[in-house]
Amino acid sequence: MESKNNGGLAHISDHYSLKSILLIFLLKCLALLPLGVLRKAGALLGWLCWTFSSRMAVTTKANINLCFPEMTTNDRNLLARNSILETFKTIVEAAPAWLWSERKVKEHILEVAGLELLEEGFYQGKGVVVLAPHLGNWEVFGLYLNNCGCGQSSQLYQAPKDIRLDRLIYAARSRAGARMVATDIKGVATLLKSLKSGEIVAILPDQVPGDTGGEFAPLFGNSAHTMTLVPKLIEKTGAKAVMGFAARTQTENKHGWKIIFKEVDDKIYAEHIQNDLQTSLSAMNRSIENVVKEYPAQYQWEYKRFKRVPAGNKKPY
Repeated sequence: MESKNNGGLAHISDHYSLKSILLIFLLKCLALLPLGVLRKAGALLGWLCWTFSSRMAVTTKANINLCFPEMTTNDRNLLARNSILETFKTIVEAAPAWLWSERKVKEHILEVAGLELLEEGFYQGKGVVVLAPHLGNWEVFGLYLNNCGCGQSSQLYQAPKDIRLDRLIYAARSRAGARMVATDIKGVATLLKSLKSGEIVAILPDQVPGDTGGEFAPLFGNSAHTMTLVPKLIEKTGAKAVMGFAARTQTENKHGWKIIFKEVDDKIYAEHIQNDLQTSLSAMNRSIENVVKEYPAQYQWEYKRFKRVPAGNKKPY
């Protein structure tokens, strides 16, 4: 029995290695294409996904129905369709985001808005927590944070199981100097140390946390299990919080991204966060809502954000 199990594991490992080799080869091929061509290819893949009602399309519809009940059915369907197209643009943009040189990526950043908000927090010396939701291209945004003149950033990183993909993604995300931090207790300690040193910490605030890492707070009128890490870091360090994302945009002659920084809802700085965590979490989620409403189609609606529900509530998926 032991010999058979080992053989089975080896077979699975080989299978995944072959998949990663093919995926990396595909990424390298895609990285040779102009950004405009990549986006057209992504839109085509998204159209196919929508046309054949994939699981991704079903989840996207469910989330948009939950979050925008005031919209007409036609408008919700249109937003869901556009969201799928934009999601596939994000997927194919992983190739340039990971494999282009820093210089080439920077050449495609066509505009930066609100950088003074980040600089203000940085020069206060207590660190900045940059909240970067799954909006636009967060890979490009993470790279930009280390090219904006505010020093090194620390960014949470959960390694994929395949070692080849891990090497590629880790190297890509850290190539501009970002410190990749594991999503564990040791990683949280590193984030805390970075903030106390006056550095930037980047966090995706709309991920579903584990059982002990979150509480329910309203998001688009629904109860969302929301990470408590952000308000706790703010309370312990006095850090400033700023929203940030990279929206897809284009001019007459060029496709690229617009880097945008926005203020957070002031109530994220609840006077005694440990005693009023709900106020801080609700403010963080309102901050997410505000930026998502600016570019609703570019948000990752296919993510099962509401998969955890309060006891007794019906699961939406």
